[in-house]
Amino acid sequence: MNKQLICLALLALSLACPWRAHGSEFVVEVTKGQTEAIPLAVVPFTSAEMAAASFDVAQLVSDDLARSGRFRTMDRKDMIEQPHSGANIAFDDWRRLNNDYIVVGSMQSDGTDHYSITYELYNVLTKQRLLGFQIASNRPGLRSAAHQIADAVFEKILGIRGAFSTRIAYISVLGQLPNRNYQLIVADADGENPHVVMQSREPLMSPSWSPDGQRLAYVSFEDRLPSIYTQTLKTGERQRVSAHAGVNQAPAWSPDGKKMALVLSTRDGNLDVYVLDLTTQLLSRITDDPGIDTEPQWSKDGQNLYFTSDRAGGPQIYKVGIKPGDKPRRLTFQGSYNAMPHLSPDESQMSFVTQEDGAYRIATMDLRGRGEVQVLTKGHLDISPSYAPNGAVLIYGTRDRGRGVLALVSADGRVQQRLVSSEGELQAPVWAPF
Repeated sequence: MNKQLICLALLALSLACPWRAHGSEFVVEVTKGQTEAIPLAVVPFTSAEMAAASFDVAQLVSDDLARSGRFRTMDRKDMIEQPHSGANIAFDDWRRLNNDYIVVGSMQSDGTDHYSITYELYNVLTKQRLLGFQIASNRPGLRSAAHQIADAVFEKILGIRGAFSTRIAYISVLGQLPNRNYQLIVADADGENPHVVMQSREPLMSPSWSPDGQRLAYVSFEDRLPSIYTQTLKTGERQRVSAHAGVNQAPAWSPDGKKMALVLSTRDGNLDVYVLDLTTQLLSRITDDPGIDTEPQWSKDGQNLYFTSDRAGGPQIYKVGIKPGDKPRRLTFQGSYNAMPHLSPDESQMSFVTQEDGAYRIATMDLRGRGEVQVLTKGHLDISPSYAPNGAVLIYGTRDRGRGVLALVSADGRVQQRLVSSEGELQAPVWAPF
């Protein structure tokens, strides 16, 4: 098999959906929900007038929970009353309206753009108070406060930490050749509040979060050759960490943030995996094979790397220790194409792109059992999977009605969503840590 063609195919797959996003609005569409979604009511915290003047916190809490696919939230027009505390809840009425849980609360303003939000979660069937907290916020922080409340409710009911307050990063592409503009964007997990971190006339690729969520690594072609940069989000400070002759691609931070796995090319153009010490700039070669080795991802303990290689004739996923002399072990055997590995936070699962019926789809492998593989999606070009920090959901890139969009699927495949931009084309999503 022609190595150059394989290399081009792997690179084309990572670039296959150039999307667009700056200044756009997002709509989250639940395309497949859990059949036994939990019925829940989130009662408005304030009057409609106050919500319009400030921010409708309760509505965003309801929207977050509904978009998760795990909850069926009650429409406000069906609410026969709007209590603001547990003492005023007529539980029998809410039970007859088929709600298992109810969230009530209130929001008070001190008149200087500061708010106090009190909320409670009750089990309607047992009348038990499960949560009760107060949050202080200014006007710009109300969206964040709503995500925090949704996180708390999600965790209390499901026992899984919520990820509504987290962030995502992705690449956007504006315009057409030869006048394209590439942007690295950071946004809330629901796609709102997009912020341009970096923009360039030349391609940007492969964003990767540092373990503390304070920095991003990415590949930039701003000098017409691929180099790897790190950038601190708070200050915008950039540092070029790898600019070797040839290919510099696929950066991945180690769990302690002190090292970076990356892919470099040798003089003959072959690709191998290396580890770079970010303090000393010491470079260690991990793989040394005539095949193409790329897309490294760290194990949770920082002692192993998962990567894609065509050394067996086609792209498959391998695992190798980072100590000298460690030999790679092949993990995937089902099908002729498996690439782009990404580990769940607890390393119980590995997501990847697999080829099925001529299409590229997101699959997972159980890493703690017998290695069972489950194909989660049914698109034609589903690529670049990345786990949410709670491991419950993956974000990935796909196409919908001829447009590039971001999509989400639960780790068990039962809940699926589309994160559709009003403006166009997006790519390479990656979820930030908690």
